[in-house]
Amino acid sequence: MTTAGRDSPGTDVKTNGFFAEPLHDYTVRCLGGPVTLLQAGSLAPLRELGIGELAEDGFEISVTAVDADHPLAKRALDDARTGYADVIVGDLRTVPIAQRAYDIVYCAGLLERVQHVELVLDRLVSALKPGGLLLIRTRDRYTAAALLDRLLPGPARKALWSRLHPGTPGPFPTVYEKAVCDAGIASYTLMRGLVIAARGTDRTLPSQPVRLSSAMRVTYAAISRLTRGRFGDSHDELLYVIRRPQDQSARVV
Repeated sequence: MTTAGRDSPGTDVKTNGFFAEPLHDYTVRCLGGPVTLLQAGSLAPLRELGIGELAEDGFEISVTAVDADHPLAKRALDDARTGYADVIVGDLRTVPIAQRAYDIVYCAGLLERVQHVELVLDRLVSALKPGGLLLIRTRDRYTAAALLDRLLPGPARKALWSRLHPGTPGPFPTVYEKAVCDAGIASYTLMRGLVIAARGTDRTLPSQPVRLSSAMRVTYAAISRLTRGRFGDSHDELLYVIRRPQDQSARVV
């Protein structure tokens, strides 16, 4: 089995049933060969997929990583390069990615920091085999955390990142296109004929250091009140399990 990738920045990542259960079910149905997984995003917390548990049960998972040609992404991928079957770096709109080659595409910590989100998603969907799963974890543009991330000056963002996510490359540039929200993802899947099998939310602010974490929570709550809930603080990330249909006549890129 080939596994790699970093844990979610600054957190003690554990298996997340939201992603691990559908991955387990898919893997069990794919007896007879290794499951191929494309990790889109250099900081994707692979541990939450439960790959280690699958390995203990005798299943093979081959992981390829892909990310934009950015110094921080290269640094993160270089740190874990020996654990990947392959590493792909380049313009995510054009970089060569084999079509219909992967059972699972796991996209985490990526969409909020790239431009042309729909084109990037098209490339990732095209890499999926019919019936494959697209697992998405992304910041929600319309949250207090995302608004603060966009408004903070660069030096302040770097200082916060170093305190909240020590030892992890970052912070990446902020983009947060309008498609990076629940309505945007829902619209994309509808237009491409994809099926949302599950959707959820998550709060990912690290608990350490305690004083800074507490101050951030107070700040998020204040932003939510000042914006009358338009940028809420009930969550900061969106989670999706999306299936590419087996039917080749469906509108899938």
